[in-house]
This record gives sequence, C-alpha cells and structure tokens, in this order.
Amino acid sequence: MSAKELFLEIGCEEIPAGFIPRATAEMEAIITRELAVARLPFSGIQTLATPRRLALVVKGLPAVQPDAEITATGPSVKAAYDADGKPTKAAEGFARGQGVDVAALQTITTDKGEYLFVSKHEAGRPTHEILTELLPALIANIPFKKSMRWGEQDVRFARPIHWIVALFDGTVIPFSFGQITSGKVSRGHRFMANTPFPVSDFAGYLNECERHFVIPDPEKRKEIIRRETHRVAIAAGGHLLPDEELLEQVTYLVEYPSAVHGTFSPEFLKVPKEVLITSMRSHQRYFSIVDANGGLMPGFITINNTLSEDPSVVVKGNERVLRARLSDARFFFEEDQKVRLDDRVEALKKVVYQQKLGTSFEKMERFRSLAEGLADRLNPAVKAQTSRAAWLCKADLVSGMVGEFPEVQGIMGREYALLEGESADVAGAIAEHYLPTQAGGELPASDIGAFVSIADKMDTICGCFGVGLIPTGAADPYALRRATIGIIAIILDRGYRLSLESLIDEALTLLAPKLIRQKEQVAADVLEFFRARFSNLMGGLHPTDAVDAAVAAGFSDLVDVRARIAALAEFKNHPDFEPLSVAFKRVGNIIKEGTDAPVDPSLFQDEAEKNLYEAIQAVKVAAGGLVASGAWLDALTEIATLRGPVDRFFDGVMVMAEDPLVRTNRLALLTTIARLFGRIADFSRIA
Repeated sequence: MSAKELFLEIGCEEIPAGFIPRATAEMEAIITRELAVARLPFSGIQTLATPRRLALVVKGLPAVQPDAEITATGPSVKAAYDADGKPTKAAEGFARGQGVDVAALQTITTDKGEYLFVSKHEAGRPTHEILTELLPALIANIPFKKSMRWGEQDVRFARPIHWIVALFDGTVIPFSFGQITSGKVSRGHRFMANTPFPVSDFAGYLNECERHFVIPDPEKRKEIIRRETHRVAIAAGGHLLPDEELLEQVTYLVEYPSAVHGTFSPEFLKVPKEVLITSMRSHQRYFSIVDANGGLMPGFITINNTLSEDPSVVVKGNERVLRARLSDARFFFEEDQKVRLDDRVEALKKVVYQQKLGTSFEKMERFRSLAEGLADRLNPAVKAQTSRAAWLCKADLVSGMVGEFPEVQGIMGREYALLEGESADVAGAIAEHYLPTQAGGELPASDIGAFVSIADKMDTICGCFGVGLIPTGAADPYALRRATIGIIAIILDRGYRLSLESLIDEALTLLAPKLIRQKEQVAADVLEFFRARFSNLMGGLHPTDAVDAAVAAGFSDLVDVRARIAALAEFKNHPDFEPLSVAFKRVGNIIKEGTDAPVDPSLFQDEAEKNLYEAIQAVKVAAGGLVASGAWLDALTEIATLRGPVDRFFDGVMVMAEDPLVRTNRLALLTTIARLFGRIADFSRIA
C-alpha cells in the first residue's frame, strides 16, 4: 500500500511574530501525539509559517489505520461474580464499556489475583475518516499567549481565520472550525497577489505560494533576509551588525522579504551607539551597519513585506520615522547630562524596588556593603573603586534615557560616568554589573564589575527568599534562577575561592530588618537553590553520579567542587576505580556515621589490620599535600593505592568482632579511610 500525504494550512489575519515559533512547535507535537494514539505511522513532519498562515505536512501515512488486537483489564473476578457465579453489575458494566457480551469476558492471573479481561480485534479505519476528527481538535489546541473570538464564532484562535486547506492524498478532509469549512483553496500575498489559488499537494502548494509572492518556509525566508542584509550593508560601504534575535523576529513579520537601505544624519552619532542601535532595533526592527572597526555608521536596513515600485518612497518614509526616534534619544541624552549621577542616587530613595524589600537606594546600600566585602577578601586593591561603582550603578534607572529605552540601563550609567570624569574601571563596572543577561551570556571582564554583579544578584536572591518570593514551577518573576546561574558563572569564570555559605549569611545579615522568614531556613533554602542550579550545570558536562558524589562531599567552594567533579569523572576511567568504589561503599555501609575513637595499633590482632593501618598513614602523608593544593586527580590516584590493603582487610578480618574494644578499633580504622575519601566525594552516590 503506497504512503500518503497530509497537508494542512490555516490562513488568518496577521499573527504576532512572537506567537509563531511556539505555535508551529506545538502543532508538530500535537499531530505527532495524536497520530501515535490513532496508530497511524508516518515517515516525517514539517511545519511552515508566515504571519498569515500556519501549515504542516505529514509524509508517509497509510491509507488505512492498521488493525489491532485490543486488550483491556477489568474488575477482579471476586467483584465480577456473586456467590452463585452470576455476573455482577461490575462485570456487566465492563463488558458494556468494551462493546462485548459478558460471555466473551476472560480471566487473567496477575500478581494481585484474578481479573477479568477482554481481547478483541479492532479493524483499522480509513485514515481520511480519522483525520476528519483529528484536525479540528489540532487547530483548537494550538496554544497562544493570547487568543481571541471574532464575530459570533464559538471558537478561539490567535487571529480570525479566513480559510483552511486540508488535504489527504489530494482529497479534501471535510470539517468545520467555527464558520470556516475546510477546502483546497489558499490565498497569495495580501498586497501583491491577494487572489485564491488551488492546492493539490504540498509540492504544488510551495510552487503556487512563490508565484503568489509568499515564501511559507521560515528557514528559507531567514536565509533570504540574512543574505540580503549582508549584501545591502556591503553595498553601503560597511558590514552588517549581526543580530540573530532580530533576524528571528523579522522572519515572522513578513511573507516576502525585501531589504531596503536608508540613512540618518551623522549628527546623531554623538549619542552612544548602543542607544541608536536599541532605538532602531526595538522600535523599528532595523538592522544596523558598522564600519571595519565596529563603529556605527549612519545607516540602517529595513525588511519590507513587499517589492516596492519606488523604493525611494519607502526609504524616505522610514528615514522620517527614524529621525523622530533618534531626535527623542538625543534629547534625553542631552537632558540627562544636566543632572549628575550622584544626585540621581539620592532620587533612588523614592523608587520602590520591592514593597517588602524597600527602595532601590536601600538595596544599593546592602549590595554595596556586600561587594566591598568581596573586594576585601579577593582583591583589596580595588575596594574603593568597587564601592564607587556600586554607589553609582543604579543611578541611570531614574534617567530620561533609561525611562525611554530600558534596554540601555547600565550602558547609560557607564556613558554618563565617563562624561562626568569617573575612571574607566568604575564606569565599565557600572555596565558590567548587569552581566550576564542570559545563560551563557557575556560575563564581567573586571573584578570590580564581577564583585558588584555578584553582590547585586545575591541581595536579590536572598531578599526574595527572605520574604517568601520563592520561584515555583515555571513562575520566576524576579528571575532568581537566572541570577543564581549568573553568580555561579562569574565565580567559576574568575576562579574566585570563596565560601558560598558565608556570602549568603552576610547577605542575609544585611537583609535582617526585612526578613519575614527565619534566617537559618532562608540560608538553607538559598544554598539548596544554588546546589540545584550548579548540579544541573555540571551535569551537562560530566556524569551525573560524579557530580552528585562530589557535591555531596562539600558544596560551598564552587571552584573546588568543580575541580573535584572533573577529577572524579576522569578517575572513573582508572582500572582500579570500580573495585575501589565497591570497597569504599562497603566501608560506608559498615561504619554508618563512623566513630571519633582514635585507632590503637596495640589492639590489632591480624596482619591485615597492621598493613592497612600503615598504608593509610603513608597515603595520608602523600595525599595530604595534594588535597591541600587541590590536585584532586593526583590525590585520588594516591588513595587508590589502598585498594589492595582494603581488599585483604575485608578478606581476612571480621570487623564486628565480639570484643567491643577490637570492634571499635576496627571501625575507627575504616572511619579513617572513609573520611580520607569523604573530603573528595561521597562514593555511595557513584553508580
């Protein structure tokens, strides 16, 4: 039987660009799930989307659903028949639900006893018939951030639907969604070819779309935009400023992209380039052009949804709109310079950061103190600059520019600080303290920026946990997960050897007047929050059991625990690792919590005890320096030399001797081994 093709297109009013990627992903997930439930195998799925249409094609479907043997388990035999052996209502209800006579019920023996079951042959239905039921549900279940009703429709969708194409092997799959009936007619570009055209199959659909100025494949549109923006930028004498996020947005704003180059007055280049780029990007979706040195050029590239007969008209319109935007930016830039940053810091006293945590000024004072403490411990030479950067870093929040363009917070603080004569180190840290802004993003390049960033984020995390604003599920309105990952990334990147527990305690001490939860519980919750993020991060780089084992042995010094994880992951390839791991798990199982009693060599009764004790003493000396210097792999290799003495000990010695003194002494010997290894990892967690 030849494989068939399903094609579905939903034509509608323009869907917001941000809605589309998730919608197509969910369409694929839903159809995959529903076809599996319907026992319909297929060879491949592809989704397509433009602002006016969502489409999918499924290849390799059978014409008829495969037959199946269906089995279902019902009530227990005891519940199914009365004392006289007659069927009860439970048996009759089960049979009725399965569409069979009670006489057709069989029994099956399970671990829980005898139960009724039924086995029946279910003939496959025509795929066309199944799809008639499946597709309306698919359309109804596509999720959007916001959906709407229109007219007197009793259905919801992102935007009003105007047509539906639904074909299986070229034949219409008949169904209705609201007042729209499925068919085989699509439509072209709203402005350049707003006419209907028939669809026979997917290949024909793609050809007809392009003839009607529609490119339905978003990846193809993206490549066209990428190619054309580079071409236009080079033609303008510069290079395209890469912006993958903007490229993704623009791809879903157009059906037929065309790139146009425009310019703006060079006088606007007096405004920091980040502001100009943000204004063009955020408000107009324009791409920026830079010179060979990365300097911003007075030009832009916009992506039109049409081919213009007179591109100059389009250019002038865009230039006029942009000039107004940039004039606003220049106005804010000039006005902001009339108020010094120090004066703006005072204005933070009137800005509520969070109702339970006080003003932005109070927050700044807390993390300023925390940042100074970090500088004291890690680089005292920059303490004064760290304090100054922390004092000024939130001042631009009350500037006109940041009020208009929130994306440039920190950047404007840096620019205004430089204009006021602050050092480049302090000014740079003002911008850096917001980093990283996303997972895997750029990190602070200086200690000053790193100290302020860690302190600011730690105050946010501890403050929110302290007043009960703890993330639940996907809800994380204060971005505490991102802040936690940011702190971890900075500490690991810069190799800071500090106690996370002490840092949390210091932050909570500064927050003491604001806390509504017990400090000790908050500290434990925050540390566990860090532990989960750190373990997840390391789990992507190393075996999860190595991560769990190393973290369980001590977590406060992130640089140290990362090194132990790496050493343990590598040591797992050592030929002695597996038997050694088994031996030390056995040690842990025997000693439980261990004993603090000292080992007394005079109580040894077996040569194996003496040999193990001597081996331990030698390893403690050799491994002690390695542990102290953090040479964890070398330390593990040295400790691995205990394998032989440990094996011989277990082969020849009864640990739980009748004599309590001997028994305790042997447990003390094993405790010494456990604690030697326990500084590195908890071997009971190794798979």
